[in-house]
Amino acid sequence: MGIIKKISGWVGDYMAYLVVIITLLALFVPSTTEWIQTAWINPLLMMIMFGMGLTLSTDDFRLVFTNPKHIAFGVLVQYTIMPLLAWGLTKAFGITDPALIAGIILVGTSPGGTSSNVITYLSRGDVALSVVITSCSTLLAPILTPLISYQILKSTVEVDAVAMLLSILNVVILPVILGFIINHFWYKHVQKVVDGLPLVSVAGIILIVAAVVTTNRDNIIQNGGMLLLVCAIHNGLGYLLGYSAGKFVGMPTSSCKTLSIEVGMQNSGLASALATQVFPTMPLATVPGAIFSVWHNISGAILAQIYQRIPNEDRALDK
Repeated sequence: MGIIKKISGWVGDYMAYLVVIITLLALFVPSTTEWIQTAWINPLLMMIMFGMGLTLSTDDFRLVFTNPKHIAFGVLVQYTIMPLLAWGLTKAFGITDPALIAGIILVGTSPGGTSSNVITYLSRGDVALSVVITSCSTLLAPILTPLISYQILKSTVEVDAVAMLLSILNVVILPVILGFIINHFWYKHVQKVVDGLPLVSVAGIILIVAAVVTTNRDNIIQNGGMLLLVCAIHNGLGYLLGYSAGKFVGMPTSSCKTLSIEVGMQNSGLASALATQVFPTMPLATVPGAIFSVWHNISGAILAQIYQRIPNEDRALDK
């Protein structure tokens, strides 16, 4: 497993570059990615979520009870800042296409991205806090994502909140729970393969991006500039407001880094998958999630380099 560990480490370090390369291939040399099907998106996302579940233990969830305030606050700002920013950006940019509005809102109402844990580690943030906030926001997604999306979108497009809830349960929650159960009862066996999980996750993310970009190539080329700007502002303000919110309530620097990353990095793969399931007649709704997937991996890698230079005065879970 030594070779697998090295390969996993390499793809984790260069994930942003790999995502950019596959995106460029899908846009400008589509024949190289046309074999990747959109029907793969849900299974790939389930695979990523299953891998996340394999990394969770009862000790991770015990942190909820030892330091509930930081975790509850993290989930709160996750589900307020990003949805409000998404809504505000559609207004600020005068976006009127219902499909684009739906796609941007879905990015904003999705839970934290799985790659946020890796970026937190590279940023010298609080990894334990990151894992728990990601887990809690993911577990709450079947309720909060449909509810918030419906409240924002109900006057623009018809939202089937029940279908969205069921989709999240099937694609996200069940795989996470299954992975957690397997790790709990067969921990020693799981540890033999855990080093390869980053490789599986990155491969899944790359294939999801390729599938969405290839399918929506023309729409992305036509609307990509504006959507990239929207995603960059959405992501950047998420980082800034997440960090500021942590400082405002007196969280230590390591926790502020974590909160910044958790808020700014969304599970945009889920946003694209939900758009496919809930808005099947609006393929353009999958595009914001695809662009956000590309951008937040690039910005996350850059942010990690910046945060590495900011010293931590203490740790998030010491209090």
